[in-house]
Amino acid sequence: MTNDIVAIIVTYNRKELLKESILSLFQQTYQNFSIYIIDNASTDGTYEYINDMLDNDRLYYFNTGKNLGGAGGFSFGIKEAVQNGFSYLWIMDDDTLPKPTALEELLAAKTILKDDFGFLCSDVKWIDGSPCAMNVPNVSKQWIENTQLIKDGLLRVEQCSFVSCFFTSKIVKEIGLPFKEFFVWGDDAEYTKRISDIYPSYFVSKSIVTHKMKSNIPTDISQDSPDRLFRYQFSYRNMYYVNRQQGNKLSMLLYRYGIFLDIKKIIKSSQKGKWKKIRIILKSVKAGKKFKPEIEYID
Repeated sequence: MTNDIVAIIVTYNRKELLKESILSLFQQTYQNFSIYIIDNASTDGTYEYINDMLDNDRLYYFNTGKNLGGAGGFSFGIKEAVQNGFSYLWIMDDDTLPKPTALEELLAAKTILKDDFGFLCSDVKWIDGSPCAMNVPNVSKQWIENTQLIKDGLLRVEQCSFVSCFFTSKIVKEIGLPFKEFFVWGDDAEYTKRISDIYPSYFVSKSIVTHKMKSNIPTDISQDSPDRLFRYQFSYRNMYYVNRQQGNKLSMLLYRYGIFLDIKKIIKSSQKGKWKKIRIILKSVKAGKKFKPEIEYID
């Protein structure tokens, strides 16, 4: 290993987007880092499609053997990176396109903070340059304690998505891995909150990435297509766990109110399959009450 930083991309059946993401990493102004491709057993010929890139000695390909979901893929990749001796991990989805200075700016923030941070997250834009609705970090109530950093483009936050999130292997060894049991949705919210509960964490406005999603509309079960409904069984279950872990009545009250609003939107929508969607929500909430994943630590 000739460097101390690794970018980790989790992919599944999106070979064209994956190649775009890899190319954007090859165009970074700071190049002293490796790249891990974590393939959740894609069936679209992903390996063959990027095979010409694998001659690059900084690019490593891992096939997980089965679809572990985004959560399982990140857990797999982070574990591999830590066990292989990398000190800094930069994680992202396969539809993340970092601007050329994205990593350089994260490292500049690291220097400004003198390595005193939990995680750093980029400013995630949609394809038209507007903020990506699914990737807006939660501002920390303690942001007022660090106002002097605003001039450097840093704002204290407590949660972010895994679309360009930067942290250390030292922290992973301390707090464990993300919950692979989440499969999709909520794993990033839980994990980054787990980090920021211990260490101050920051939004880095000068580090910019594009999240190349088809739409900039937040996920909405009342309007989503039938082929995506299975994901919501994880969403409502996982977020029940996340809100329960907050340990306060207000958090759970807001969660339940959100469910009420979602069911209300389903009933009012013109789409078919209303009762199927409502059953998914109710069944998932019930599953969330019993959902108690255990943190996996790296020796």
